[in-house]
Amino acid sequence: MSAPVYLALLHHPVVNRDGEIVTTSVTNLDIHDIARSACTYDIAGYFVAHPSTGLRALCERVSWHWQEGYGAKINESRRVAMELVHVVPDLEHVLAKIQSETGRAPIQIATSARLHERPTTSFPELRARIENGDQPILILLGTGYGLSPDVVDACDALLAPLRGPGEYNHLAVRAAAAILLDRLRAT
Repeated sequence: MSAPVYLALLHHPVVNRDGEIVTTSVTNLDIHDIARSACTYDIAGYFVAHPSTGLRALCERVSWHWQEGYGAKINESRRVAMELVHVVPDLEHVLAKIQSETGRAPIQIATSARLHERPTTSFPELRARIENGDQPILILLGTGYGLSPDVVDACDALLAPLRGPGEYNHLAVRAAAAILLDRLRAT
């Protein structure tokens, strides 16, 4: 038995390059590309959280296009992946939906490309927790320059940052999601 794993892409509260708390815009590629990775790695659900009603409507429209609109007629595999997408206003709605689905509050795992003072959980440690546990796991991804410090601090654990051999470290969130899912779920 393994724990159900969920992903949430937060657009608020996140930080900009100056460390200010901001709300970022939606990138439609993040919606379907992360959904495709989530489906590939057997993720229980993928939440796109945005406080703006207008941008949530855009996310819903993108999701509709691939599930019921023209996109569903031309790409069956994307339709299946998009069934994992839940568009919600904020993290509280994510937590409530997972609690409702599973009967348990999820263990919240923050991600960050930046180094923090708090200890991190390694990919092998989190993978073992997933494979040997039954409590839902929620992995939080941030847009912009990452999750706000308050969100990171409120999580149960912080996943070690993805690092390459060079100094540059600012992956697109959809690329980071694919890499971390492969490290945690690949067979």
